[in-house]
Amino acid sequence: MDALTPVITLHALATCYVLLLGPLQILRRRRDLAHRVLGTSWVTAILVVCISSFWIAPDGSSWLHGLSVWTLMCMVAAIVGIRAGNVGVHRGFMVGSYLGTLAAFAFAALVPSRLIPQLLRSEPLIVVATALGVGAIVLGVHLSVVRAAGRRPQHEPARAAN
Repeated sequence: MDALTPVITLHALATCYVLLLGPLQILRRRRDLAHRVLGTSWVTAILVVCISSFWIAPDGSSWLHGLSVWTLMCMVAAIVGIRAGNVGVHRGFMVGSYLGTLAAFAFAALVPSRLIPQLLRSEPLIVVATALGVGAIVLGVHLSVVRAAGRRPQHEPARAAN
């Protein structure tokens, strides 16, 4: 894993999106249309992170690949949970998946032989510019979706005939 391949680039960008959007979703109080739309984009990004991880080191696997499999199972459980109306199950699996992704990122960023520390030493401007760019995209998507969902007419409950 010495080079910045297209798969690693896709994996890194999706991971940045997941890590930056996660707290906005977790800490946002309203669970409305915006939460569902942003949540769908978050799940899509975490699927890209998990699936792409299997092509990063095709010759061997590590605990990170086990975490990818576990995260995929957690996404299924979270979606099944919320579809069944069980908010606690949904919240637990989603927050747990975010924390697992955060732990994997910390490992990738703190082990000197991994690509992130190598890039920070050799190309710090690219790393910072990429993180800021993804951050701007996340913020723009978040604000746009929240604003658009807020303008959507609310469904009024049906009134009983008198």
